[in-house]
Amino acid sequence: MEPTAHAERFADLIGKANVLTSPEDKAPYLTEWRDLYQGVTPMVLRPGTTEEVSAVMTYAYENDLKVVPQGGNTGLVGGQIPQESGDEIVLSLGRLNRIRTVDPAGFTLVAEAGVILDALHDAAEKADRLFPLSLGSQGSCQIGGNISSNAGGTAVLAYGNTRDLVLGLEVVLPSGEIWNGLRTLRKDNTGYDLKQLFIGAEGTLGIITAAALKLFPRPKKLEAAFVGLRDPQSVLRLFTLAKAQAGSLLTGFEILPRIGVEFCVRHLEGARDPLECEHAWYVLMELSSGSDAFNVRDLLESILSEGFEEGVVEDAAFAQNLSQVEDFWRIRHGMSEVQKQEGGSIKHDVSVPVALIPDFLDKAMAAVSALVPNCRPVPFGHIGDGNIHFNVSQPIGADKAEYLAGWDEMNAVVHGIVDDFGGSISAEHGIGRLKRDLLQEVKSDLEMDLMRRVKAAFDPKGLLNPGRIV
Repeated sequence: MEPTAHAERFADLIGKANVLTSPEDKAPYLTEWRDLYQGVTPMVLRPGTTEEVSAVMTYAYENDLKVVPQGGNTGLVGGQIPQESGDEIVLSLGRLNRIRTVDPAGFTLVAEAGVILDALHDAAEKADRLFPLSLGSQGSCQIGGNISSNAGGTAVLAYGNTRDLVLGLEVVLPSGEIWNGLRTLRKDNTGYDLKQLFIGAEGTLGIITAAALKLFPRPKKLEAAFVGLRDPQSVLRLFTLAKAQAGSLLTGFEILPRIGVEFCVRHLEGARDPLECEHAWYVLMELSSGSDAFNVRDLLESILSEGFEEGVVEDAAFAQNLSQVEDFWRIRHGMSEVQKQEGGSIKHDVSVPVALIPDFLDKAMAAVSALVPNCRPVPFGHIGDGNIHFNVSQPIGADKAEYLAGWDEMNAVVHGIVDDFGGSISAEHGIGRLKRDLLQEVKSDLEMDLMRRVKAAFDPKGLLNPGRIV
């Protein structure tokens, strides 16, 4: 059957306006923001309910049509972009954008997959609750994609990965069957925990259409400081001091290099250097408490005072109000975005044991500088959970295409060091298309075989997001 005939059938199922076939209508769904992949598809489908997703998948399964689920198209490993072969249909979940229920007393919320993360934050806030997942792309990413990639973000230190925030899921299987697992129970020990198979599966086992999520008390007190330090060893020592004194009140601890702050000041509208003097490294530290009675500012000052006494802290600026807290976080969240203004950037989303981060940074920065003289390492990220975004910007004046042609070679160098430190080549971005071949190099034959068996059990025809992960 020709694509036109399939498009007509899908129009019957979800409405003609929701079957996009013109090049201009399809274009926003075919390129990811790093410009690494340019996909080709006969059509983009935009179902508006779980039942419509089910109808689409039932027809696709019966006709052996390949389908690529897509949320806000903010993924960083190409898993949401169709292959250049042109035989994969894009299924966008953006119209599934309803908050179904909010239960303040039970600290739960049920949202459809297409709800934008910022909108989910707003819904929780209206109920005087907090949904803690926080990402630089939260103005456009969707919760279904966050769950499918097990997104991390800046709040993992206190609240865990997305996996830790999910109580239940509603999923459309490749066959079109709907699994309703939208339970809000905190305890349910009745057999296999099926939802965990879909979290982080990147849409290869089923299409998440809704999720039951955990909410938390909103912080009553929140304090932040932007801290200047001389080296990663000092950063690690400050983290140790902060964790020992603040415990669960430490809700943010991010490491940033001087060059990254310079990029933000140069390219991020309204950004300014938080400290008067330049420092080689910085930490953005945040403490929060659900109690008005607890003096979080005193605790933050105590931690930094001890850091000064030990000689690990060189300078610090305290946020005087919530607006300044947001200014600090804008620098951190904008760090990936501004690197595009400096030319080509080769990315690595890696994790190593927290205690080994200084040694990893020293070794990796020296290695990439030896490989590409005058390249500009911009490592930053979540030191509290060991996740470093080890990005490397091109040398000033270099040819961007020529530099990016060395992506695989630089990846091999950095990932080799990560392996030496017992780390992971994908801390929070997933595998997708970008790292599919790398996965086989870091997983045992048995692990790969088990993953293929799971894929075959849920998707025996291999039609759902084929060629990703396995």
